Amino acid sequence: MGFTFVPEYYFRTFNEASADFLCKIGVKGIVLDVDNTLEPYENPLPGEHVKTWLSELKERGISAAIVSNNGGERINLFNSELGLPVYYKAKKPFKKNVLNAMREMGTDKSNTVLMGDQVFTDVWAAHNTGIRAILVPPIKDKTDVFTRFKRLLEKPILKKYKKLNPLK
Repeated sequence: MGFTFVPEYYFRTFNEASADFLCKIGVKGIVLDVDNTLEPYENPLPGEHVKTWLSELKERGISAAIVSNNGGERINLFNSELGLPVYYKAKKPFKKNVLNAMREMGTDKSNTVLMGDQVFTDVWAAHNTGIRAILVPPIKDKTDVFTRFKRLLEKPILKKYKKLNPLK
């Protein structure tokens, strides 16, 4: 996996990680964060862009599951139209619920990726599990002091990614 906090892939939005791209890198399952990865916190339901992307993945044989640190009410409502395997209050970066999602999708470490917007929860959870990480910038970032501090700590990690992947 390389560096613990450096993602293997970085995209400007979740749907830039197309079904074609995911198939090309051998992905059969994708573990997804919700808040600020697929939709901002204040969007209770997935937009058409999320549904379309997930439909394209499914058509190509790629399973998806949600693993979120948010609570059940929020995540179950978001998932109500999607019907994906879901794990809330997942305690990322711990791997237990990522492994549970992989088991439910029928995937393994070689063909699963995790996509999220945070280095210290999502990327770390992926690498803690032994799978590849896709990082996207937050759709709409929180402005509380703790989140701003975490984002400041992420900057050198993103620089490292760009240094290791100069053409991406």
